This record gives sequence, structure tokens and C-alpha cells, in this order.
Amino acid sequence: MANILYGVNGEGAGHSTRSKEVLTHLQEQGHTLHVATFDRGSQNLREPFDVTEIFGFRFAYVNNRVRYKRTIAKNLITMPQAAKSAARLKHLMETWKIDLVITDFEPLSCHVGHRMGLPVISIDNQHCLTNAVVSYPRRYRSDAAAAKLVTRLMTPHADAYLVISFFAAPVKKRNTFLFPPLLRQAILEAKPTQREHVLVYVTSPAPSLAKALSAVRGKFIAYGFGHDGEAGDIVYKKPSLEGFMRDLTSAKAIVANSGFSLVTEALHLGKPYLAVPVKHQFEQIFNAYWLQKAGYGAYWEELNKERIESFLYNLPLYQEKVAEYPRQGNGALLAKLDTLVAEYTP
Repeated sequence: MANILYGVNGEGAGHSTRSKEVLTHLQEQGHTLHVATFDRGSQNLREPFDVTEIFGFRFAYVNNRVRYKRTIAKNLITMPQAAKSAARLKHLMETWKIDLVITDFEPLSCHVGHRMGLPVISIDNQHCLTNAVVSYPRRYRSDAAAAKLVTRLMTPHADAYLVISFFAAPVKKRNTFLFPPLLRQAILEAKPTQREHVLVYVTSPAPSLAKALSAVRGKFIAYGFGHDGEAGDIVYKKPSLEGFMRDLTSAKAIVANSGFSLVTEALHLGKPYLAVPVKHQFEQIFNAYWLQKAGYGAYWEELNKERIESFLYNLPLYQEKVAEYPRQGNGALLAKLDTLVAEYTP
């Protein structure tokens, strides 16, 4: 059995949610696991796994938009912490006698693994942009170039890239394998229903979206706006894993930012999706573009009353397309991972 370091990007819940499924599988196979992560990753994975808190690079958001100057300033200030965290992680990896590094878009574990001459396996959705043949609107070329650069810098030169995607795309890089999205067991086992509400979710409070929703007839349950209570037909709720899961599985549609995890969970549950990507976050723009391209929903950089109403009017068309979405489990990726772990470790 292998002694594995698993690096998990802790920004947002998506990386740790899907990593938990992989970690659980590896644990069941008898491997020894050490997790390196931060923020939400630490919260979500500290039980039942051995978790070490490390430095994490973070984006700065203001009014549902990535602010690059603030992001750069925020991370430059903390660079000495990153260096100390890398040195500590190297010492721990030597102590643990690590055989293999697996990373979900977490750079320190990848770079320290390379420094120690260890095999590295990458599992994420971001490398679909760099390792597969994909398209996107020309107006986003500069954002795409920045996203590609970041992706290459985060986890470079992995021995294998297991890339998850909700659409098919030809692979163009060696040692890259494309798989369906990794989904948590709760989603795989869920029995979706369709009630009258639309689920709304934003990464950070978006007053302009709240104003637009208030002008639309219909019931909305909204998360991420920083408060709870009712305002007309909108029910605002504070974060709750159980509550959000209940409202997600019973919604008739989704209006939300286009993070990979929520998009793929909604598609698996058969929910049409109106995406409003976080501005200048190309990963979300990319997801929203392909969501619309496949006919599973629509996306706009800004939402207003007319655009929300148009989406709701066209729900039957989107529902037909979403009904055709290929629903698959995690088995294919986990089987490939087992093969790679056996190949790369003693």
C-alpha cells in the first residue's frame, strides 16, 4: 500500500468536496493518507482524515467580481508564509516517507513533490482548458490567457492529469485522461423533485441581482447574500449544508455563479441553470459558456429582470436538454487512479 500526500485547494468548497470522495476511496483501498490544505479544505476534511494546514493562494472578491489588484497585493504580503509552509511541508513529507503526491489544484504539494523527486498525479477540472481542445468566445482571449498561465503554474509537469469535465473534448496533451465530474455520494444517491422555487446562489453578496430578482414573479430561495429573512417572493438563507442540499434537489431551476461543482451537481440532478459568472474569473466564464453551448441553460455577465424572465420562460426547452445529460458515477476515474497508484509506487 502507498503512503500518499493529497494536496487540496481550500478556496471554495468544490475542491474539498470532490477530494473527499477520492480520499475515502483511497482509504478503503488501504493506503495511508496525509492531506495538505487550507480554509474550507481544512474545515471539510479534518475528519476523518489527517489534515495539515498549509498556506493557500486566494482570490479577492468585491461585489461578485474578482479584483486582481487586491488579489495580487493580498498574496504578495503573504509570500514569506508560503515559503515557510513549503519548507515545513517538505520536512513533513520526509518524516512521513511519502511515496506519491496527488493534488487537486494545490500548488505547494505539487512543487514540493517535484523537488523531492516524487511522482505527482493531478485531479481537477481546470486542466481541461490547457490539456484538451476547447473553444470559448474571442472576447475572453485575455482572460483565457491569464487562466491558462495560472493553471500551468499551479500544478505543472504532473506524471498524469485526470481531468474532469461535463462535456466531451479531444485530449491534446500526453498523460491526460478525461472523465465525467466527480460527485459526492449525497448527489449520486439523491432523488430529485421539482417544486416551485428557483435556487439562487452567489459567491459574495450581489445587491444588483437581489434587486433584479425582486422584480420577477416567482419564488426564489437565495444563498450567499449575507443575511436571512423574506423580502417579497425571495427567501434569503444563511449557509447550511443540509438546507442547501434540500433546496437544490427540490428546485425547478438554478440561478447562480458558475463554479464547476454546483454546475455539475445541478446537471446530474436535472436542473436547468442560469449562470452569472464571477467577473474576470475565466474558469466560471468557461463553465457558463459550455453550459449554454450544450443547451442546459443560459448565461449572462449581468442579470436583469428581462433576462431572468426569459430563462424562466424557456425552462421547458432547457429541461429537455438536461434530461439527455449523461449521468455517470465516479467509478471510471477511481479505477484509473488505482492503476496509476500501483504503477507509480513500490
